[in-house]
Parts: sequence; structure tokens; C-alpha cells
Amino acid sequence: MYLTRRGKVPNQAHVGIPEGLHEEEHGRNGFAGAVSHLYRTHPPTAWIAIEGKLRPRAFACTQIPEATFNTSQSVLMLQSQDASLHISCRRETMPYFVRNADGDEVHFVHRGRGRFETDYGVLPYEPGDYVVIPKGTTYRIHVDADPSFLLIIETPVPLSVPDRGALGQHALFDKGVLLAPELEAIEPMEIGVRTWEVHIKRQGDWTRVVYPFYPMDVVGWKGDLWVAKLNVRDFRPVVSPRYHLPPSVHGTFQAGGCLISTFAPRPLESDPEALRVPFYHRNTDYDEVLFYHDGEFFSRAGIQAGMLTLHPQGIHHGPQPQAVQAGKAKTHTSEVAVMIESKTPFTVQPEMESMEIKDYALSWSLR
Repeated sequence: MYLTRRGKVPNQAHVGIPEGLHEEEHGRNGFAGAVSHLYRTHPPTAWIAIEGKLRPRAFACTQIPEATFNTSQSVLMLQSQDASLHISCRRETMPYFVRNADGDEVHFVHRGRGRFETDYGVLPYEPGDYVVIPKGTTYRIHVDADPSFLLIIETPVPLSVPDRGALGQHALFDKGVLLAPELEAIEPMEIGVRTWEVHIKRQGDWTRVVYPFYPMDVVGWKGDLWVAKLNVRDFRPVVSPRYHLPPSVHGTFQAGGCLISTFAPRPLESDPEALRVPFYHRNTDYDEVLFYHDGEFFSRAGIQAGMLTLHPQGIHHGPQPQAVQAGKAKTHTSEVAVMIESKTPFTVQPEMESMEIKDYALSWSLR
């Protein structure tokens, strides 16, 4: 269809919004498809009650009872056809190796330090790391100190770096900052163990394989499929001083209908007429999940590190009233958060009920 306009609207989206009006973006295909901007006299999130499956939800992930973790020390939180989201809390080194034959994995490290021991070598981890593990890779996690808390994103489609288009292949992060594992000599104590187990997952079921030798016996490798690490400090957000860019510009990894984005510290818009907080929008084609890692989350009030929010397809969301006011005086954001979008709806697992923040859906109406 062709561009049409009616009524009282600014010439430029997200800039010069008339006083007393609230801009809402109604778009398709995330933020890349056909779009219109509606200018309302009330925020579209200013409901006083909401019931049904589209209710926005929030969870305090770090408060999950320890008894909830199964033998693999991970819990499935949300699942769609495009991605499965798990949380893992490990207090000690895994006594066996695992191999996922169902899909690729991204481990985002929220807390803790240690190392991944893989077919490709050893890769240390620390808070803020993304560790990408290709489907079929054998690995285990060594915990060095303090419990390690990780968000795990599993995708049936191979993970890749999104096409940066006109920005070029070095935008957001140069592939040169990705770290590969280092092959290390096998420690004598590992060789001394008589048998080793590898647990392999396929179609959700586990197969146990027992070896009479230490299975991490690779002495060399070459190729373009390997375990890789990216830390959020190496992520360089694209910003504009005169226009509020959509979340899609922060795309970090992609796997079919799943897009993983990184919100990292960045300067806010300096143009006094430009919108400085995320614009109101309705999730038409994607479920949107945000995991809050660190800093002050400028579009949400009352959000703490370790929380996770879910905004389903079809329901409005945007900045909370407190964030709109606070954003007027800020020049930079300090937030670090991971966004996972899925074209197919997420199903919330029963284990999440005990961690749910029940009044989150009404937080937009608080003054």
C-alpha cells in the first residue's frame, strides 16, 4: 500500500511528537516491514485490568528454588518452535560431558566464572559472555568459584550473525573480537579416571555413552564451525543523536525465526525534539523476551538484574510512566540486557509460576 496520512501527525516518526500525544508504532515483521504511527491522547498501555494469554509477564529468575533444578542443573523456562530458554545454576563442575543433537546453544553468563571444556579446546567464561556452542559439540562446564548462573538459548536452526546491510560486516562487533577455545594438554588427573560419560540429547531424550578413556582427546582442528565467545563489553551499539533507533539495530545473533539482541550502555538522543525512550508498539509478529543482566534499565521501573519479561504477540508495550519522566534528564543508558524474539509464541513452563511477579502487567498504570 502507499503512504497515507490523516489528522494531527509530525512529519518525522519519533521526532517532534505533539505535546500531550503518545506515539504508537504498528508494524509488521518486527521493525523491518510495513508500518504506521498512531498518535493517541492516552498511552496504549494505560489499562487498568488485563486478563488472558497476552498478559505481559515478568519473572525473578534468580529466585528459583534450588530444588527445582534437575540432575542437569538447568530448568526449561519458555519454549517455542524457534527457541527454548533455560536457566542454569551450577555450583560445581559437571562430572560428565553433554552433547546437544537437537540444536545450537547460546550460553549467556549472568554470574560466575569458570571454563567450557569442549571438542575444540578450553574457553574461559565470565559475566557478560555469550558462549555459542554449535549443535553436536561435546562439552562440560568447569565452575571455578561462586555459583555460575547462565541463561541458555537453544535453537533448532543454526545460529549466525545477522546481515548488517549498509552498516557493513564490522558493525556492532567485528568478528575479530570473537574468541575461540585453546587446545590444552590433558591433565593427568583426567587421564586417571577409568571411565567417562557423555550424555547426548536428541528429540528431548537422553542417551548415555560410556568411554574407557578421556573423550576430550582432540589434538588439532580446522574449519569454520567452532565454539565462540563474545563479551558484551565488545558490543558497540549503533546510535543516532537525532532519531531513536528500533531494537532491531542491536541484533547480535539470528537463527531462523529467533533473533537475539544486546542492549549495551550507549548515549541517548541529544536532539531536544527526538524521542529518548523506546516508542510504544504492539508485538504483531514476534514474542519478545528480555533478560536483564546489569545496570539501570531505563525503560522499566522496578526491574532488577536477573529478571526476565515476556511480551507476547498482539499486546502493546513501551516505556513505563516513571521511565518516561526519568529519561528526560538522562544522557546515557547503563543497561545491559539480552532480548530474544520468536516468531512463534512462547509457552511458559509451570516451573516459572513460583518466580512470577504477579502485578507486572499493571506496572504501566502506576504513577
